[in-house]
Amino acid sequence: MTDLQTEVLDAARRAKKAAADLAQRPRGEKDAALHAMADALVARTAEIVAANGRDTERAREGGSPAGYIDRLTLTDSRVAAIADALRQLASLPDPVGESVRGGVLPNGIELRQVRVPLGVVGIIYEARPNVTVDAAGICLKSGNAALLRGSSSAKDSNTVLVAVMRDALATAGFPADAVQLVPGDSHEAVTHLMNARGLVDVLIPRGGASLIRSVVDHARVPVIETGTGNCHVYVDASADLDQALSILINAKTQRYSVCNAAESLLVHADVADAFLPKALAALADSGVTVHGDKRVAAFSAAVVPATDADFAAEYESLDLSAAVVDSLDAAIEHVNAYNTGHTDVIVTRDLNAARAFQLRVDAAAVGVNVSTRFTDGGEFGFGAEIGISTQKTHARGPMGLPELTSTKYLMVGDGQIRE
Repeated sequence: MTDLQTEVLDAARRAKKAAADLAQRPRGEKDAALHAMADALVARTAEIVAANGRDTERAREGGSPAGYIDRLTLTDSRVAAIADALRQLASLPDPVGESVRGGVLPNGIELRQVRVPLGVVGIIYEARPNVTVDAAGICLKSGNAALLRGSSSAKDSNTVLVAVMRDALATAGFPADAVQLVPGDSHEAVTHLMNARGLVDVLIPRGGASLIRSVVDHARVPVIETGTGNCHVYVDASADLDQALSILINAKTQRYSVCNAAESLLVHADVADAFLPKALAALADSGVTVHGDKRVAAFSAAVVPATDADFAAEYESLDLSAAVVDSLDAAIEHVNAYNTGHTDVIVTRDLNAARAFQLRVDAAAVGVNVSTRFTDGGEFGFGAEIGISTQKTHARGPMGLPELTSTKYLMVGDGQIRE
């Protein structure tokens, strides 16, 4: 066993011990710890932003794209928002101990299925240091210990953020090892984490398609698969076109580097002449490059010819694929062929079209006349999320507190034996 493997497994063992402590903590104590973490983040904002500045400077020097740097950047206001997310978590109901179902069996045994923490949750993620706090907070509230593996690009930020939270936990009377960074900077450390079956209860990867696929393919620890976001906005034949334009611009440009930003536009042929000239002009004014099929390109010389790769892309930049479709059926077929199962939206005044789109599109969230940007734990009222699950087992969509629990069955009898 290498020294690094020993370090990673020792961290997992400490997390296991901390998880046993957290599992029995009442809500009041956990909420107080979350408030202590939030207060500490605000009090040490200057330290956090300074560390983040070193990370962003390295990213710029390395030629990282603007969208990547945006995800990496922390400012005073973003640190305040991260702290507020912890306070919001503290205000939410505690899922641990909640009865899912139960009753008295015919033999007199009282049976209840209750929510319990998963245990040790390993989170592997890229670039965004706010995930460090979100993941730690949601794990703590749901009674889990967090083993965090962020990207090397955010190393300084994550180191300070975790140090701040660990200090706050210790002050609040909690084991500091409830929140840890996975030791080591190499991919070897990730491999050891993925193989720590029996010490790590579940892994959650957050990031690009290659990261998620690598974890899913190689982990021996159970994985909750989060997905990339190739999100669609479909403008139907009966759409309110002013509303459609507002939704499109918000979905694409309000924050283009996140997984719930729109990456693809579909327009019904019946409204293409009325909608696309205005939409392409508004997108151009917002700095968006449109990669369109021939029917879209006919409306503007600025449109870049689209390929299959464009329609499948999660750009995370000011780029958008676009196509004209001849029917609702064609739109649904296109969405299901290229989406990543995250969020897709129809803009329509036709209730039948809305119903068909929501029933037939295969995604974790399907909207009618709303921006894709609403698929978010905070917007759904869950507090800070740990990711958007695009798989179909255990959890799907924004993963809030209940999704960070499992269940156990509690039986209480009076000497019953099975015949």
